[in-house]
Amino acid sequence: MISLPSPSPAPRVAPVSARLLALGALALLGGCDTVVMNPAGDVAVQQSSLIIWSVVLMLLIILPVMALTVVFAWRYRETNTEATYEPDWDHSTGLELVIWSAPLLIIIALGALTWVATHTLDPYRPLARTAPGKVVTATDRPLEVQVISLDWKWLFIYPEQGIATVNELVVPVNRPVKFTMTSSSVMNALWVPAMAGMVYTMPGMETVLHGVLNRTGKFAGRSANYSGAGFSHMTFWTHSVSPARFEQWAAGVKRNRWRLDTATYVKLEQPTEKVPPLGFGSVDPTLFRRVVAICVKPGTNCMEGMSHAGPAVNDRAPREGEAKGALTREPSEKGESPHLSAPRGQAPGQNDPGAGSNRNMTELHLPAPLRARASKEA
Repeated sequence: MISLPSPSPAPRVAPVSARLLALGALALLGGCDTVVMNPAGDVAVQQSSLIIWSVVLMLLIILPVMALTVVFAWRYRETNTEATYEPDWDHSTGLELVIWSAPLLIIIALGALTWVATHTLDPYRPLARTAPGKVVTATDRPLEVQVISLDWKWLFIYPEQGIATVNELVVPVNRPVKFTMTSSSVMNALWVPAMAGMVYTMPGMETVLHGVLNRTGKFAGRSANYSGAGFSHMTFWTHSVSPARFEQWAAGVKRNRWRLDTATYVKLEQPTEKVPPLGFGSVDPTLFRRVVAICVKPGTNCMEGMSHAGPAVNDRAPREGEAKGALTREPSEKGESPHLSAPRGQAPGQNDPGAGSNRNMTELHLPAPLRARASKEA
């Protein structure tokens, strides 16, 4: 039998040292910058305001309840002989009114605030402003960025500039950005906390996110949905630069000789980790649509009718030789298909309500051997 040495007691920390460590930890925490509550884009600022107001409204009921819990426990403690003892007390109209009306009013206010904010901050909704007092006009075109989540990296395609990057996003400051997103394999979620909320990317589907950055700088971006072994390194930097600097950056990427065509994309989508930023000077303009339609590789059929936003199959006019959808039929055209097991003729219940055959409203035709066996067992 092997005897293990007894563990040595942990060294005791002196009280003064413990206090100094606690103060040092507080100082370090004081230097932290919670980007979710201190973002750099108007959309994210409005989202942080929604979080703050929601917490404040909930604290209106939480704090009084917590305070009253302590007050009641102290006032009606066993040693307090001056507290009023009412063992038969069971109802107070005023107290019931406070208990039920206060939470109800808070829920109504919270629901109204959430309803308005979620519609205003709908990620599919184009931005109405880039900052308080700065309204987006019809001439303010958003920068379009096509996003493809790969294993385990991000591909950003700039169709207007004809370039693409991997694990690097550069946008002009104070310009609306429209992300159209999809995934090459599993579901992911694009999240730049300083810019806007997060929206999922899914294979065979196209999702949309609008955002803006109101100050220049370098901001972290990442995947917010676990997607496998390389998820921890599926991060990228978002650079907010001046419009002139953005044009210079795009021109520099344009000079890159690498072309993002079908063959290059097939190699790029293979699972890899810790991929450094890459740039492609030209891009196949049909690549993103084929990724959405899951037909990048030659010889594969595109799921075009199922892969992007458009009229539902039942809502559009039928093509030649195609049956009408249920939503496009007139009421007179909506009949019932033949029921193979329905009873033939008139239902027996109409003539003999007490007949045993009324319990079985379907007709079962057994093969002859089974029918003979069933009659013997009966």
